[in-house]
Amino acid sequence: MKKALLTSTFLLIISCGESRFENKPTVENTVDNTDSSIKGSFSSRYDDNMIDKIYSELIKNDKKLSTLDDRMLKSYDHQRKILEYYNVVLDKSEDYYRDAHYQTNSITDSLLKHQLENQINMNAEKYDVKIKNVKTLISQLTTNSERINNLYTAFKIRKTLPEIEKYQNAHPLKTDSLETFIKKQNQLLNELKNLK
Repeated sequence: MKKALLTSTFLLIISCGESRFENKPTVENTVDNTDSSIKGSFSSRYDDNMIDKIYSELIKNDKKLSTLDDRMLKSYDHQRKILEYYNVVLDKSEDYYRDAHYQTNSITDSLLKHQLENQINMNAEKYDVKIKNVKTLISQLTTNSERINNLYTAFKIRKTLPEIEKYQNAHPLKTDSLETFIKKQNQLLNELKNLK
């Protein structure tokens, strides 16, 4: 009998709680639509990022934002392709000098070993002078990219802050269902304490 009473009380608590949990939004808002597919400059890396999800929704209805985001995507893609080419060439050269030093260490003739080390070092230094401007430009490109990324991230946050406020206002968190459920839990706790 007591087991049946507890089971029915528990089911009553669950069913009462379920109907009151949902606070329907009072107005249509962008944040509620963020479950749709995400487009945007960071979507491939941050699929669960709320800022990018909200911003993606804003893009759908704003041609200027969409154009800006497309430009950002093209800029990131273009930078990646440019750096990929330079990095391949630079990395192969570094790999070569590293391997040359490694293999020179295996030479047992000390005079030959010393001559090779000097030749490798002279060649590497000559190459470093040759690519100094390239490395400076790559550094500038990277710095500019970081600054662009910082500014665009700040822009997206500023653009989406009002949207999260609208969402919060559309979903007021009333305490009545929580309080009702806690009362029912307390009743169940008291019944459980009195079981013998």
